[in-house]
Amino acid sequence: MKNNIGTILGAAALAVSLGNSYFIYELSSSKKTKFEPPVANNTTTPLNDPNMLNPMQDPNVMPPTEVTPPAPSGPPTAIAFKKMEHDFGNIKQDTENPYSFEFTNTGKNPLIITDAKGSCGCTVPEYPKEPIPPGGKGNIKVVYSPGKQEGQQTKNVTITANTEPQQTVLTIKANVK
Repeated sequence: MKNNIGTILGAAALAVSLGNSYFIYELSSSKKTKFEPPVANNTTTPLNDPNMLNPMQDPNVMPPTEVTPPAPSGPPTAIAFKKMEHDFGNIKQDTENPYSFEFTNTGKNPLIITDAKGSCGCTVPEYPKEPIPPGGKGNIKVVYSPGKQEGQQTKNVTITANTEPQQTVLTIKANVK
C-alpha cells in the first residue's frame, strides 16, 4: 500500500514538474520574451530589465474582455420605464428585496429583450423572453440580496434590447444595516 502511494505521489510530482518545465520552455523559446537570469555583477534583473517584454504591453496579447450580450434582433423600437431607479431605503443584511420595474413598448415594432444583467451577483434580474407588442407592457423583476454588504449601496441592471440605444441601465439603491 505504501509503495502505491509513493508511486502515485511520485507520478503527480513528475507531472507537475513536466508541466512547469514545458511552461518555462514555452516562455524562453518565445521570440518576443527575453529572459536571462541576473548575473552577480549585473544590477539589472528580469523585473527591471527594459528589454524584458511585459505581457500586458504585448500588442499580441489581448486583455480580458467582458462577455458581450447577444445582439438584439428585429427592427428597432423604443422602451419607456415608469421608474428608472428604485431606492429600497434601509434594509437588513441577508435579506431578499424584490422590486419590479414596469415598462411600455412605446415604439412601432415588437420589443425583444435579449439580456438583463446585474452589476454583481447580489442583483438578479428576470425579464420577459417573449416579444412585447407595440403599446404592450412588461416588467423587469429584480431581487437584491445584499448578503454581508453594509452601508449605502448602488447597483445597476443593464437591459439589452432592440432599442436605440441597445442598452438601458436601471438603478437600485439601499442602505444596508
